[in-house]
Amino acid sequence: MLVEVPAGVIFLRDDRLGRRWHVNLPAFRLARYPVTVNDVPLTGISWHDAVALCNQMSVDAGLPVAYEISGSAVSCDWTSPGYRLPTEAEWQWACTAGTPAYRYGELDEIAWYAENSGGHAHPVGEKAANAWGLHDMLGNVWEWCWDLYDPDTYGPYRIFRGGGFDDPERSVGSTVRRRSHPTFAIEDLGFRVAQSVTA
Repeated sequence: MLVEVPAGVIFLRDDRLGRRWHVNLPAFRLARYPVTVNDVPLTGISWHDAVALCNQMSVDAGLPVAYEISGSAVSCDWTSPGYRLPTEAEWQWACTAGTPAYRYGELDEIAWYAENSGGHAHPVGEKAANAWGLHDMLGNVWEWCWDLYDPDTYGPYRIFRGGGFDDPERSVGSTVRRRSHPTFAIEDLGFRVAQSVTA
């Protein structure tokens, strides 16, 4: 189930580079939960796996695909109603539900992280949602985003956000950014789908 996310302006920062910028976002849709298998977030998938799965989910739903994939090259049709990864700006805007808060509630009430997870992912939706009805935006598993991290330094590395079940409290917040090669896959990294709002 996808949630309607309103248009807005989000401010982002990269402390490593000392950069700050803002993005004007149109309205979009975002899945209430990460993609799951038996209600537990699907993990162990690379960024390339995630975009391919977005296309497969679009086909299964009778929608045109959002991604054109040619080997390791991937381009996105932002006007397509097909499923896709959220951009980093979309992810952060949706996470904070339009506020500048680092978290959308008390951490133990909203997230599975190192101090309460028992070292494994949990079924989605067991922790409180944010103000827009989105669950597990923080904790449980990290989530791939569309964006390149810093192509001049890191080449094809992509961004993931949100923190995971093995992360300490300080790593579970709306502005925490991590990155890795698009072939990277690990047990606490998954994704959720977004959808452009088309006329």
